[in-house]
Amino acid sequence: MHTIPIVDHSIRDAWVDMIHSLQDKICAGLEMTDGRERFAEDLWSRAEGGSGKTRVMANGNVIEKGGVNTSVVYGNVTDTMRRQLKLDGEKWFACGMSIVIHPFNPFVPTIHCNYRMFELYDSNEILIDRWFGGGTDLTPYYLFEEDAVHFHKTHKEALDQFDANLYPRFKKECDNYFVNWHRNEERRGIGGIFYDYQRGSDAVSNSNANTSSLVTQQWM
Repeated sequence: MHTIPIVDHSIRDAWVDMIHSLQDKICAGLEMTDGRERFAEDLWSRAEGGSGKTRVMANGNVIEKGGVNTSVVYGNVTDTMRRQLKLDGEKWFACGMSIVIHPFNPFVPTIHCNYRMFELYDSNEILIDRWFGGGTDLTPYYLFEEDAVHFHKTHKEALDQFDANLYPRFKKECDNYFVNWHRNEERRGIGGIFYDYQRGSDAVSNSNANTSSLVTQQWM
C-alpha cells in the first residue's frame, strides 16, 4: 500500500476539470473536421455514485462512428473488489476518458485511447493510494509509413517533455498488451503507448504527461 495521508482533493479535482475540458475541445475539433455531423450527448448517472457524459457521432462526412466519453464514479470497496482487484481501503474514486474514432475512409486509421485516475480512501475518506493508467493505439487498415512515424513521434515528443524514459517504456507496454496470443502472437495495429499503476512522483508527472498525450489532436 502506498500511503498518502491527506484529505486534499486538488489533484483529483484538477484531473476531473482537465478530462471534461479535453472532452469539449476534442469534440469541437472533430465536429469541425467532419463538417456535417455533431456529437449527441447522453448524460447518465450511477445509483451507487457518480455520473458520465457519453458523446457519439455517426454517419458524418469523415467519421463513420466515434465516441468521446467521460466518467466520474465512486463507491464503497466491495468484497468482490478486494478479492479480484486486490484492493485495500474502504472507498474508491475513478475518473477517466475513453475515445474511439472510426472514419469512413479505409486509408485513415481508427484510433483508440483511454486515460484514467483511480483513488482509494480509508473509512475517514483520507486518501491512501492514487494511480494513473491508460494509453493510445492506432489501427490502420492500409499502412502508410509516414502516418505511423507521425503518430509515434507525436507521443514521444509529448512524453519527452517530462521524462525521456517514459515513451520507450510505455511503447513496449503497449506492444506487449495488444497481442492476440492465440493467433500466433498477432499484433493489433501499430501500437502506441500503454501504462498502468503509475504512482507517487511518477503519478504526478504522468498526470501532466497524460495531458500532453491527450491533446495531441493531430490524430483527433
